[in-house]
Amino acid sequence: MNEELPDQIKGMDSLLYRQRHSAAHIMAEAVLEVFPEAKYAIGPPIENGFYYDFELPRPLTPEDLTELDRRMRESIKADKPFIKSTASKDEARRIFADQPYKQELIDGIDAPEVGICRHGDFTDLCGYPHVESTGKVGAFKLTSVAGAYWRGDEHNQMLQRIYGVMFPTQQELDEYLRRLEEAEKRDHRKLGRELDLFSFHEEYGPGLVYWHPKGARVRSIIEDFWRKEHFDNGYELVFTPHIGRADLWQTSGHLDFYAENMYSPMDIDGIDYYAKPMNCPFHIQIYKSQVRSYRELPLRLAELGTVYRYERSGVLHGLLRVRGFTQDDAHIFCRPDQLESEVVRTLEFVLFILRTFGFEEFEINVSTKPEKAVGRDEDWRTAEAALKRAVEAVGLKYGIDEGGGAFYGPKIDVHIKDALGRAWQCSTIQFDFNLPERFDVGFIGEDGREHRPYMVHRALLGSIERFFGTLIEHYGGAFPVWLAPVQATLIPIADRHNDYCRGVAEKLRQAGLRVEVDERSERMQAKIRDAQLKKVPYMLIAGDRDIEAGAVSVRTREGEDLGGVAVDAFIQRVTAEVAAK
Repeated sequence: MNEELPDQIKGMDSLLYRQRHSAAHIMAEAVLEVFPEAKYAIGPPIENGFYYDFELPRPLTPEDLTELDRRMRESIKADKPFIKSTASKDEARRIFADQPYKQELIDGIDAPEVGICRHGDFTDLCGYPHVESTGKVGAFKLTSVAGAYWRGDEHNQMLQRIYGVMFPTQQELDEYLRRLEEAEKRDHRKLGRELDLFSFHEEYGPGLVYWHPKGARVRSIIEDFWRKEHFDNGYELVFTPHIGRADLWQTSGHLDFYAENMYSPMDIDGIDYYAKPMNCPFHIQIYKSQVRSYRELPLRLAELGTVYRYERSGVLHGLLRVRGFTQDDAHIFCRPDQLESEVVRTLEFVLFILRTFGFEEFEINVSTKPEKAVGRDEDWRTAEAALKRAVEAVGLKYGIDEGGGAFYGPKIDVHIKDALGRAWQCSTIQFDFNLPERFDVGFIGEDGREHRPYMVHRALLGSIERFFGTLIEHYGGAFPVWLAPVQATLIPIADRHNDYCRGVAEKLRQAGLRVEVDERSERMQAKIRDAQLKKVPYMLIAGDRDIEAGAVSVRTREGEDLGGVAVDAFIQRVTAEVAAK
């Protein structure tokens, strides 16, 4: 029985949907054979496969998955037909008398009859389509077991969720598993530990990032680049507090609409303050700190502002889903006649920044007015048209998410594709007809009267944490030279070469390069291997002949031997790479 249908599978009658749905039933059959006392819940098809949730007498082991796989293949070989029927709710309760989760599902069905599906000796509560028989499913593999609260509610029973992947052919399955294996190698959590970039300390606060020196170095490079480009593109940088009085969040509407994602208030002098979940109300206060003229607009305020949002512990995921993060936020206040040019300018800026970091493939959606929305219809039409023309102006294709905008305005969402072809949510350009009204934001027009500016929320990277995690996985930890925390490691062949390596390292630092000297009492080959494992772009080896020539022997992390290179020539080479980004 599906709790909800996955968007990734287009149409319940598609063959792939029916294959994956049927596979979930076959897996449940195998589980009930191994654990006759099991209580089974739901088992929908999902992107790339399927899962089923169970309450079992003990935790599953890898050996259990092997046995379940074997039994599933036996059922597939037997080619048992799927037999669909209906039953009254009372009859269904009798059929599933010892299955409490099915009983609850039956109670929630608003119809006199429910769907029943049988194959072999297995019976399930299900009204969705299947293939004709078990032999008609595709190539599959059971992949993992995870905990899942019944119906996603942490107050309910924790169940064991068994995941499987399925594709129409073995070749497609093998290719998916190859990409999955590569994705596991690139997992930013794994590489974060191995490369000593960051850590989490659950005992002192889940979802809060500890940036280690090398990770902090990369972050600083990203932020320095971000700041320079914002100054060059006409933004003013601001800093705002981490907390604000309850009145601020009441006016903004956060306490009415976003309170469940905000942390509990702190009492300061008898007044409630909240850690900020967003920067926008603070930027509005800066805008309103003086009377604004139409001649001052557009005003672009940007901030690397750290915000705090409550996320359930079950959805926290490394750097990609955290509770405290730094948003690369900006808010643009503009006149109506400036709207379209500002959106085009902003989208061009988005693409420039993302391309500089090595992303070239984008998926763009324009989300339009939902049923419940604030603001005049005329303003919505103007804003939506401006967003569409902006995307067209930069020569990109886009999709329309009808009714997918926020209640306070339409938006552009930019997804980037990484080296494995995976899409990541990144940049957003979001109109807001709500906050300017709530905070009574205005400007004095050419006619001497007060007018309401348009306000645009804009994030280029999304958040520093999430973007950094994306970069790690995109590059597999092997950052390009301009981003690498250490660009070169000096490796003396013997202790007598240490002083020379220290001198070369100092010269490289004076040229603005990031270097380390490996003076450990290890063999040269071990030092080279360690530098490669740390993804250092260049290894500079120095022995007697290198010292005589005023050079270093250069190797790359890919294993290429560039031979002896004069120190000055190496500096020119790397500084040119850095400048080219």
